[in-house]
Amino acid sequence: MTSIGGAASPGMVDWNLAVATATRLVRPGPDVSRDEARAVVAELRRHAKASEEHVRAFTRMIPDDHVPQDTPVLVVDRPGWVKANVAGFRALLKPLLDKLQERRSATPGGAVLGALGGKVTGVELGMLLSFLASRVLGQFETFAPVTRELPGAAGSNGRLLLVAPNIVHVEREMDVAPHDFRLWVCLHEETHRTQFTAVPWLRDHLEGEIQAFLAETDVDPMAVLERLREAAQALAGGRPEGEEGENRSLVELVQTPQQREILGRLTAVMSLLEGHADFVMDGVGPQVVPSVGEIREKFQARRARGASRLDLALRKLLGLDAKLRQYRDGERFVSAVVGEVGMDGFNRVWTSPNTLPTKAEIAKPADWIARVHRKAD
Repeated sequence: MTSIGGAASPGMVDWNLAVATATRLVRPGPDVSRDEARAVVAELRRHAKASEEHVRAFTRMIPDDHVPQDTPVLVVDRPGWVKANVAGFRALLKPLLDKLQERRSATPGGAVLGALGGKVTGVELGMLLSFLASRVLGQFETFAPVTRELPGAAGSNGRLLLVAPNIVHVEREMDVAPHDFRLWVCLHEETHRTQFTAVPWLRDHLEGEIQAFLAETDVDPMAVLERLREAAQALAGGRPEGEEGENRSLVELVQTPQQREILGRLTAVMSLLEGHADFVMDGVGPQVVPSVGEIREKFQARRARGASRLDLALRKLLGLDAKLRQYRDGERFVSAVVGEVGMDGFNRVWTSPNTLPTKAEIAKPADWIARVHRKAD
């Protein structure tokens, strides 16, 4: 099997085994004919293209001339999403995994255990990815590398992924108009693409924060493996209800005081980006998505209902509950700021890293307005 990213050694994680495991375990998508599948893919691509104009007009964000504008739109199935994300994880986590690998190799018997540990972790990561692969509707991959499986514009402006079977599954489950729902989803993801193409410093800033977070990591490799093992056991139903450890996320495992400070800044940025995308998709919606009100109401109800205890435990373990809060808190911030100072006033947030909101300001938009607009005026 060809290694994703070109490396032959599995190291701390056997990434190829992770892909193979997730592909084998992922749930099948909804039942659609070949012609229906082709039609869905074609419509999603059209919507993604149409969303560009809608989002730019609403946000008044114009892509920077120095940022390449040929970001690909990839409509993928669930295994395709797995391959894309493994490639992204591998590139982003390489500094941390190299550090853990070096530490493990220095321990007695570490070299012998290395291959076995990498395979075990690959299987466990594959189990988690199989869980997530049926839930993601789309994403903008900021740090996407080039792979032969899923080519993209690496290192420049990312790529847009739309997971067709998941979009079809959710629109059927909620019983909403397929055309409207597909465009609504594309508006959210296109907003993320606009954020990174119109704000050329944003990608490097985010990557710098993430790498600083990873550089501060000082954790026993076995502790990381144990956290993955707990997640895999929860997925398999092997963890008794209420057992200690179920409520901790993977991110919470590796927080030093410096990491908590960095994580606070990252949380604020992610809340801004996700909330902005939600605000835009609903703001554009009434003009181009006739049933946007019904879609939002049903989508929010679907989020609130959650799922089984197993699903909720995994969301907590993986930090997905925090991501849902980011949508809500970030949207409230954007809505409050736009309501107070208008869209142009809000867009001062993109001036530099210094004008990004803090975690505290996400909760208190008036404090951000006072800080940024007082200084600017």
